[in-house]
Amino acid sequence: MPCRRLRLLIVLVCFTMLGLSSCVVKRRLIVRKGATKAEPTLLVANPKELLQAVTDQYEAIHDFTATVDMTPALGTTEKSHVTEYKDVRAYILFRKPAEIRIVGLLPVVRNTAFDMVSTGDNFKLYVPSRNQFLVGRNELTRPSNNKLENLRPQHFVDALLVRPVAPGRKLIMENFTDEDNAFYILHEVAETPSGSLDLLRTIWFNRLDLKLARQIIFDDKGNILTDARYSDWKVYDNVAFAKHVEINRPQDEYGVVLDLVKMDINQGVSDDKFVLNQPPGSTLRTVGEEPAAASPARAREVPVP
Repeated sequence: MPCRRLRLLIVLVCFTMLGLSSCVVKRRLIVRKGATKAEPTLLVANPKELLQAVTDQYEAIHDFTATVDMTPALGTTEKSHVTEYKDVRAYILFRKPAEIRIVGLLPVVRNTAFDMVSTGDNFKLYVPSRNQFLVGRNELTRPSNNKLENLRPQHFVDALLVRPVAPGRKLIMENFTDEDNAFYILHEVAETPSGSLDLLRTIWFNRLDLKLARQIIFDDKGNILTDARYSDWKVYDNVAFAKHVEINRPQDEYGVVLDLVKMDINQGVSDDKFVLNQPPGSTLRTVGEEPAAASPARAREVPVP
């Protein structure tokens, strides 16, 4: 049989099988995480629209006061060891540009577990169980083996409020859509003096509703500094906010899950809410800095009378 007639016969057989046998062709329904039905309609957006959504969300919030259920965790998945602490109630107060205070309460007894505040470049942290009052810079230059000392209020600010992309930054948009995922990802990059590109941040949008789903912030070596995930968006005081937020800091080996219990947005937060003085009798420590060559007086822990 000539080759041409053989190819034609194979094509006809294939079409006949597709038309007659349901076991040859099987249709599979795709149900993505977060979808309410099979084969949802995915929304379409361009980079300009996604950037505007970030800006609108950020500018809509001047201040907030939140009551949250908090699940802190020490350790990392990379080291295959994570210890979670359940049933921690916390209060978060925030005011732009970068004032934040977080008070955590112990499970059951609801005594203060920690109290930390930042009003700019520096932070203060009081830990009653250790009778320690820690101070330092928000920029962590020397991580501590004691993971509690790596906590920074600024980490929460960076995660809870996704900042707009700075002018002059370059953007690359990725459509990450497959059988299990449907995301738009904006890759924010900066050009170095040598002409290479550094990845600064990725901002993820769920294509089911175009809501912010994830933000990953990187250091200059490409390591993840903050990995924040957002879900269950609700409207509080006419402003949308994620009711469930997961914050991971793998380099500092800690993370926290926040579930909003109560949220007041743009109701005003007074100056006194961001004042944290060292309690009498507590030990003052400066943390997170390179050790100084220096004087014994600087290294000494000084209790407040």
